[in-house]
Amino acid sequence: MTRMANTLDRQEVEVLAIGAGPANLALGVALEELAPDIARETVIVEQHDTVVWQRGLLLPWSQSQVSFLKDLVTLRNPQSKFSFVNFLHATNRLDDFINLGSFTPYRMEISDYLSWVARNLSDVQIQSGRKCIGIEPGYGSDGEVSEWVVRLSDGGEIACRNLIFGGGRDPHIPSEFARLPRERLIHSTEFSSRIIGLDRAAEHRIVVLGGAQSAAEMLWASHQEFPNAQCTMVMRSIGLNCYENSKFTNQLFFPSFVDEFHAALPEARDQLLREMHRTNYSGLNPALLDVLYRQMYLDKLTGADRLKMITMSEIADARMSDGEVVLTLLDRKNGGSEELRCDMVLLGTGFNREMPKAVRDLAASVSVDEVSVSRSYRMNLPPSVRAGCYLQGVNEATHGIADSLLSLLAVRSEEIVRDLLAHQPSHQLVATVPVPS
Repeated sequence: MTRMANTLDRQEVEVLAIGAGPANLALGVALEELAPDIARETVIVEQHDTVVWQRGLLLPWSQSQVSFLKDLVTLRNPQSKFSFVNFLHATNRLDDFINLGSFTPYRMEISDYLSWVARNLSDVQIQSGRKCIGIEPGYGSDGEVSEWVVRLSDGGEIACRNLIFGGGRDPHIPSEFARLPRERLIHSTEFSSRIIGLDRAAEHRIVVLGGAQSAAEMLWASHQEFPNAQCTMVMRSIGLNCYENSKFTNQLFFPSFVDEFHAALPEARDQLLREMHRTNYSGLNPALLDVLYRQMYLDKLTGADRLKMITMSEIADARMSDGEVVLTLLDRKNGGSEELRCDMVLLGTGFNREMPKAVRDLAASVSVDEVSVSRSYRMNLPPSVRAGCYLQGVNEATHGIADSLLSLLAVRSEEIVRDLLAHQPSHQLVATVPVPS
């Protein structure tokens, strides 16, 4: 069950996981099933008061692109009581979901599932409302780093022998928007919470930057929520595209493919990442593509013209003038430029490709310039650092494009648990998991 921390004093634990998202919840389940001794010495800290998946784009009609069988446990232990199917059964929705005839749940249903898992963890403790604001190495009497000391927003701190980072990458805010006031700019990670602050009846001029799923979802949600708004999508590509999701391509998302990717030559890895870009980052769900096209078609029939797309263009500059946002668009076809005035800019620009700042700062604190991890996701650190640090969801360059997705969570969590145990011979792996009654 999610618990609020009651004290601001110093805690000492074996494992501290930052972020109660899918990756660390899967790890929490794996610890309870495979290493209960360590589970009882594990804390997950979450900056928000609740466990919510994809908080910024938790739209009522949005669906996951991943099968429900790729939940937190099934690919590792299909008998686990923490499976998505058992969640549906426990919440009296199994019949309805079966009747839906879909492998892909609604996003809000996955969010409910994650919250249910968090509430039902019995050994791993989740402390909500505690944001990590700094991580420092803790030195033993021998001068070596024996622990990490994590400072939290409520004034407390937690010392741990193993740190698991599952907070995701930092949002990408293009430098061209640096001069815009904060209230005129919304990244997709905060769309749901901030868009509700706009007057629903006003004649907003909304520009969405980007040509992938998150941008398209913000475009459609804005069009539906604000009936008098003019919604314009600006993208560098020639137009919107479907996800690449053939069964052959999807084999590259199998957990077993991580070994093959990790062992590949650097140029082969680069090719794989380039060619798989449309499977996750630059494509749309076919259903949303159809909805958007049909709406634009209807707009032409009725003369409403509220939905517009500008292709092969990029933002060269963004500034304020007379209370308006003025965007300078560079046309990539002819090299010309034009100004586009609006009231609000929505960024579907994804995330920075570099390691999160918190990870880079941690590495710098022990004189590591370039962050890398082992096959088991353990950060490569100097011999003088005995404390362990594992990175989840930020290792695409070495572990493949699925690293940030749900597809790998169940298996990856077991790999991390096994590596934790390998560094702690006093703890033993539970060989079998009992069938739930």
